[in-house]
Amino acid sequence: MSLLRNVGTIGSLTMVSRVAGMAREMIFARVLGANEVTDAWFQALIIPNVFRRLFAEGAFSAAFVPMFSKRLHAETGDDGEDGLAQARTFSQDVISVFVPVLIALTAIFEIAMPGVIWLLSDKPIEPATFDYSVDFARIMFPYIFLVSIVTLLTGMLNSVSRFGPGASFPIILNLVLIATLLGVEATYGVESSVEAMGYVVAWAIPAAGVLQLGWLLYWAHVEGFRPRWITRPRLTPEVKRLGIIALPAAIGGGAYQINTLLQVYFLNQLEGSAISWMNYADRLNQLPLGIIGIALSTAILPTLSKFVGANDKQGAARIQSNAIELGMLLTLPAAVALAVCAIPFITMIFQGGRFDAADAAMTGNVLAVLVAGLPAYVLVKVLVPSFYARSDTRTPVWAAFAALVVFVGVCIWNVGLVVGGPIAIVDYALDLPLLTIESLGYGVPGIAAASVIGAWLNCAILYAVLRARGYYRLDWPLLGRLARQLVAAAAMGAALFYTRDLLVDYYAAGLFARLLALATLVVCAVVVYFGVAFAIGAISRERITIFMKKREPKAP
Repeated sequence: MSLLRNVGTIGSLTMVSRVAGMAREMIFARVLGANEVTDAWFQALIIPNVFRRLFAEGAFSAAFVPMFSKRLHAETGDDGEDGLAQARTFSQDVISVFVPVLIALTAIFEIAMPGVIWLLSDKPIEPATFDYSVDFARIMFPYIFLVSIVTLLTGMLNSVSRFGPGASFPIILNLVLIATLLGVEATYGVESSVEAMGYVVAWAIPAAGVLQLGWLLYWAHVEGFRPRWITRPRLTPEVKRLGIIALPAAIGGGAYQINTLLQVYFLNQLEGSAISWMNYADRLNQLPLGIIGIALSTAILPTLSKFVGANDKQGAARIQSNAIELGMLLTLPAAVALAVCAIPFITMIFQGGRFDAADAAMTGNVLAVLVAGLPAYVLVKVLVPSFYARSDTRTPVWAAFAALVVFVGVCIWNVGLVVGGPIAIVDYALDLPLLTIESLGYGVPGIAAASVIGAWLNCAILYAVLRARGYYRLDWPLLGRLARQLVAAAAMGAALFYTRDLLVDYYAAGLFARLLALATLVVCAVVVYFGVAFAIGAISRERITIFMKKREPKAP
């Protein structure tokens, strides 16, 4: 299938999931708002998500999928097993070790959860707040066990080009949460305890995990995969090799996940509903990242692996360039539009109920900063498969940890935690009252800026290594098209800048007024961007034809 069609298949289902997630956050904001309870709820959800992305979706997938796929498509071995039988045996051995490890991890964190919450907070917490923070986390953490098995089944299905179930299972979580939130609002009402509603919604997370597992099990059975889940652990040489390959990827993914946990730590040092504001802003930021970046990353890895395995550098470079061009073609306008219209978008989508205008303004300011890193996040997703295709999981580790160090440094500067740091020195030298984070204009936007700087550094390191090793370098025709994309995005940004002020009265009005304003801004952005892009040659019919080719030439 063509790159555009692969991305479209995965991206369209991811888009449905992200849109459902957006609807979920809209309802969540109105029902529960932005307060200490929602901060605790989002913090509790982050903890299992960190381990899910670290072990299940990151390191495990990067190592398991190529090994499983190799066996699946192998010829009949000396023992008479065909490819499918070899793949089944390998997956069963992995499951026999994987499941007990997940059970042990879940049990350890259930017991140690009070300490985990204390470490992430590191400041005095109200006893009641601490109690439901721990309760929320304990209720949600078993989700990692369920979704990790889901990810294993997704890797199996992706290996036989069945991308739909793996790309669609997140929709189930969003639908379950939406139904729960609507049910909570109808049952409890707006005057009831936010804490009580938080507990109900927390139980929806593991319930959704059970449904997601059932969905993937059904499709695995359709494709002939029927693993046994309770078996004696078999630590075979191939399972050991899987662990050896996955370990560097886990460490690399660990840098990103440590970044996420440290972000929670720094946000906990700020006044106000910092975690909630960041979560709502990141929801909009993740919409294009999930649709574009993750879809591209998933789609190009098999093709890159094919050309790299055949030592076809030209073919691999062509795939890489096409992915970068397509990714930036869609990401740059999204980043500019979200930056220019950050507060209007947040107001239209989230404001209402317990989420007031002050929350919308603060969240919009965070979003305007956060989207500056959106192109970098997508480029990282596009560049990392070049390393994985060459079985190099170490280089992304070092790049990610370098970005992590810079992120922590910028956060410390913003929050002013280091005694004798720049803020304290100024206070002491000038004998001024203590300068607060808010008075310096940092706060939550400062934490977002640290993430942006780290993302661009990560991207720069990955590209520099690819170029130094002779794997890939940007050519002048591609750079020219990227420059024209920037011009088109700038023209679109100018048009949105003037259009947004004409619609101020609609942003916080009724549903239809908000939809009208949102549609107007979106149509304005699409018409101006793609109109200018076609006019100046940022997009051409020839390039679209290349993207839509049904398949790449076979590797020699």
